Amino acid sequence: QVQLVESGEGLVQAGGSTRLSCAASGRTFSTYGVGWFRQAPGKEREFVARISWSGGSTYYADSVKGRFTISRDNANNMVYLQMNSLKPEDTAVYYCAAKKYGGGYHSREYDSWGQGTQVTVSS
Repeated sequence: QVQLVESGEGLVQAGGSTRLSCAASGRTFSTYGVGWFRQAPGKEREFVARISWSGGSTYYADSVKGRFTISRDNANNMVYLQMNSLKPEDTAVYYCAAKKYGGGYHSREYDSWGQGTQVTVSS
């Protein structure tokens, strides 16, 4: 439905911070809820954070609460994931995904996916 492209700093130090960006195409992006997921080598893709289409509601996995912040700028078709206090276990490929008029905690619920961007946290 919507085209998504992730970008961000690929290599960071433990305890450091970085911000991932998800750029979307189309004029209807504001009608999509957006989630961030990640997948580490040998592990299943897991939920990280999501934001409602209006931006009024945000949700986080327990593993990132207090460290990560999701936000969106509908005027510029952008969604961000600010990541602070990074840990080596945060190392993964990060994906943004969009769901028409909603969001969820499961990857199967989402309609569109970006290509993913690697984040490596060194100890």
